[in-house]
Amino acid sequence: MSVRGLEEREDFEGREGVGGREGVEGREAEGDRGAAGAPPVPRRPGPRVTWRKLTFLPAFLVAVLLATWLWFARADLDPVSAKALSDGRVSEALWQHVRLTVISTALVLVVTIPLGILLARRAVRAGPMTRAAALTCRAVPAIGLLALLVIRLGTGTQAALAGITAYAVLPVLSRMIAGLRASGPPVVPPILAGVRTALVLSVGTATLAAFAGGGGLGVLIATGITTRRMPVLILGSVLTATLALLVDWLASLAELLVAPPLAKKSMQKRCCKEPFA
Repeated sequence: MSVRGLEEREDFEGREGVGGREGVEGREAEGDRGAAGAPPVPRRPGPRVTWRKLTFLPAFLVAVLLATWLWFARADLDPVSAKALSDGRVSEALWQHVRLTVISTALVLVVTIPLGILLARRAVRAGPMTRAAALTCRAVPAIGLLALLVIRLGTGTQAALAGITAYAVLPVLSRMIAGLRASGPPVVPPILAGVRTALVLSVGTATLAAFAGGGGLGVLIATGITTRRMPVLILGSVLTATLALLVDWLASLAELLVAPPLAKKSMQKRCCKEPFA
């Protein structure tokens, strides 16, 4: 083959290679444009409930309760402490505390769920006003609010429930409005967040029900303070803290299990509607 023939062959192969590369690049660009025009495929949310979430806090609470029980088993209680902790008084106080928490949380949700949905959907600026009212309510001591209700309603479970409910309504309502406005159509996750907030606030505030004659674990705490009996005070404090952590853990699990599936369904609905918009 002559030199001229070799040059013509090399020139042809060079043009073919350039064209091949350009064709590949063009096909890749078309694929990118096609992918850009297609509706985005929703990604499956990863598992958020890990084994640590399921085991760490329950194991810690069991260890705390076991250590407290072992300490009480070896402690030499005087007659005053023994009387305060005998005859089923501890289980009765715990049951009263749980009952106060459940009933007050139900009352808070009955008030805040419809009111929160109404204020979040209306075109009014109720959010800043509600947050300001919630901050003002938090600034008011719970014991002062409970004392005013006792003056009005007298001592007993009714006054205690009214005080716990009134103290938790505005903070829960503020958080629920913010969550509903941020989440859009799925209303269950903000409601679950409101349930969690109401439960934790109710567990803490229910300790003050003892001063209104409503019972609860606050009776053990108040008895331990007034009689200067550390075993009674420690037991009441440990049970209250354990109950609050357990309630918060259960509520957080409910949020993690319910919120991701709802978010995925909402994303799929938006992706299906976008091509036809």
